[in-house]
Amino acid sequence: MLVLSRRIGEELVIDGEIRIVVLGVRGNQIRLGIEAPPSVHIVRHELVERDRDSRQGHSRPERRPAPVLRHRHARAFVGAAHSEDL
Repeated sequence: MLVLSRRIGEELVIDGEIRIVVLGVRGNQIRLGIEAPPSVHIVRHELVERDRDSRQGHSRPERRPAPVLRHRHARAFVGAAHSEDL
């Protein structure tokens, strides 16, 4: 795992086409902006776990997912915040 420190406004580029920007920090939450091609599926890890658990018959408390935008120039915001905080 690569571990980096970034400040607000700084960004990372992955494979020349995925851009991640630190938009803000509030308490223990970070707001990230992600720009990626439409073919790249972006989802929060806890949603992947929830889907896996539901397929295996485990139940977990229901949480509202943050929006994932799928548009060529869209920016998807991910983090621990709920959609109304974005």
